[in-house]
Amino acid sequence: MPEAPHPTIHPVILCGGSGTRLWPLSRKSYPKQFTALVGDESLFQASARRVQGAGFGAPVILTGEPFRFIVLEQLAEAEIAPQGVLIEPEGRNTAPAVLAAALWLEARDPDGLMLVAPSDHVIPDGAAFRAAVRAAAPRAAAGDLVTFGIAPTRAETGYGWLELAEPGQAEADTPQSLVRFVEKPDAENAQAMLEAGHYLWNGGLFLFSVRAVIAAFEAHAPEMIAPVRAAVEGGAYDLGFTRLDPEAWAGVPEDSIDYAIMERAENLAVMPFGAGWSDLGDWQAVWQESGPDGAGNVVSDHATALDCEGSLLRSENAAQELVGIGLRDMIAVSMPDAVVVAPRAQSQRVKEAVAALKQRAAKQATEFPVDHRPWGWFESLVIGERFQVKRIVVKPGAALSLQSHHHRAEHWIVVQGTAKVTVDDEIKLVGENESVFIPLGAVHRMENPGKLDMVLIEVQTGSYLGEDDIVRYEDVYARD
Repeated sequence: MPEAPHPTIHPVILCGGSGTRLWPLSRKSYPKQFTALVGDESLFQASARRVQGAGFGAPVILTGEPFRFIVLEQLAEAEIAPQGVLIEPEGRNTAPAVLAAALWLEARDPDGLMLVAPSDHVIPDGAAFRAAVRAAAPRAAAGDLVTFGIAPTRAETGYGWLELAEPGQAEADTPQSLVRFVEKPDAENAQAMLEAGHYLWNGGLFLFSVRAVIAAFEAHAPEMIAPVRAAVEGGAYDLGFTRLDPEAWAGVPEDSIDYAIMERAENLAVMPFGAGWSDLGDWQAVWQESGPDGAGNVVSDHATALDCEGSLLRSENAAQELVGIGLRDMIAVSMPDAVVVAPRAQSQRVKEAVAALKQRAAKQATEFPVDHRPWGWFESLVIGERFQVKRIVVKPGAALSLQSHHHRAEHWIVVQGTAKVTVDDEIKLVGENESVFIPLGAVHRMENPGKLDMVLIEVQTGSYLGEDDIVRYEDVYARD
């Protein structure tokens, strides 16, 4: 008899986080998963590409409202079409997100498998990872909940650990039984587990069948089932996204998949993985994963190291040169609006700096200098009293909302491409080196009718220049 086909493995990529430990490059408005921290692709793009191949379905993405168009744009750049993009009305930790994906998939492939993966991890050997997933698939298809255990390389206190029965199992190429989860240890216990040889890091990666994980929620977190099911079934499909019902979602308890399910279930297995992994949890990890040179330095474009050792120097601005002299085991990261300098060993304290900036209401704590929008992006070049100068880039075929302002007038100068401009009842094309004035209160819109990016310089003048001074009349992106 012919062999029965294996269930499809549906990648479920969790993409709603807003980490602060890689500030200033990672911020709430544009977190690290969308940034090319290691390599030429963003971490999110690399995560989506890693789970392409035979036996894998198109990815299911869970993200938040602010990132929905960034997700689609970056997937399109990577030439990956998602199976679905689910929008969480608010973050409720990983357990509700995983359950929402399971219930969404239940209606489409109830016999399928789910590979749950964060969007901000680094796994250099994608082929080895796919092989590990395929090796774990039979146990998952049989009803086990499989977690992936990462071969430890140091006595790490920032991760949870997994205990296996015997040392040899940590290098096995098939799933092994799990003795217990170990909470983040102190340095002494971490060293003891590293030396013992039968402990692995908890990598936050999971493989299970749709049926098995729903059954696990019914057994161990039944209070989540009804509100999450209501949020999924009441979801609205809009512009390529499925928006989970916000009223139902508000009643969902907040919990992680580890605490809600994995640490309570008995049908567990661990798939060892030793081909390289990092969660890029701080700048120390970025330094390590970026491949330091012979002096132990990682130096980006627009940065220079003189007599430095073991240091990370990274400039994100072509107009700003970063120079380190005589540095030892330091990190220095420069953005147009913020700079962080710290010993590598204290790089995890960056989150303390973000908290301090928030207390001072400094916008750099959360806001990225480039503001990404569905139609493109903009950045402020100069801000003064009663005026602001912006660079605005509009993607081909994209259009800003039809809008007006109560407190400012605008002057647009096109420097690349052609803009289709609406001002009240007049519609006209504005080419390079041409300009148009938008009076206070005028109903206006700009569009890019061309095939290339359209770039313009906007000069705002008025008594209030905040982004919330917008009255929208029409918007192709369904923003409020």
